[in-house]
Amino acid sequence: MEKATDSKGIQEVSRVRSTRTEKLWADKDHRRNFKLQKPYGKEQIQKEKLDPHYVVGFIDGEGSFSISIGKHKTLKRGYEVRPEFEIEIRKDDQEILERILITIGAGRIYDLSYERYGWFPHAKYKITSIWDLKEYLFPFLDRYPPQAKKGKSYKLFREIVLMVCDKQHLSDAGFEKIVRLRSELRMLGKKARTFGSREGAGKPLAPWRETINSETNN
Repeated sequence: MEKATDSKGIQEVSRVRSTRTEKLWADKDHRRNFKLQKPYGKEQIQKEKLDPHYVVGFIDGEGSFSISIGKHKTLKRGYEVRPEFEIEIRKDDQEILERILITIGAGRIYDLSYERYGWFPHAKYKITSIWDLKEYLFPFLDRYPPQAKKGKSYKLFREIVLMVCDKQHLSDAGFEKIVRLRSELRMLGKKARTFGSREGAGKPLAPWRETINSETNN
């Protein structure tokens, strides 16, 4: 019983440290263009909540669930799993994003500029913290689930994030499963209409994909 308690305490400390690190990173100013507004969260927003059915309808139409796998110097595998939920719209509708953030309870608003393309400025609402996804977004979308393909995307995204929360991505089997689930998730996206994979698009395999293929063949 004492060992179980100790294990639970260690997990809690690890989680607190992870959350603190994510917050410190989010609080830093990462803007490349200082003409853009600094990212901000619910502490800076004084807006009314929206009807949750309106919010999930908005997510159905404009929301995006994505998983990227990028290099990481300190991890044993050399790669980390980066989940991201986002909604991007024109900046003149930014108030809607602020009210969606308040309704869900977590995330940040980012200013985007597309001047070089001659486009109207955009705003993006984004949640990247696995703990914010687990504690705020998932309970909301479990109660008010997205429909059609967006509902399937959410289930795959949710499964991957919960695996990362449980540190399953650190094992070979867990990482390989995440890669498979990510492929399924990407097949539901817009870009999958033409190409089902990087190979189909004539692109080289990602380095971590080459590693998995090599291990499988051996």
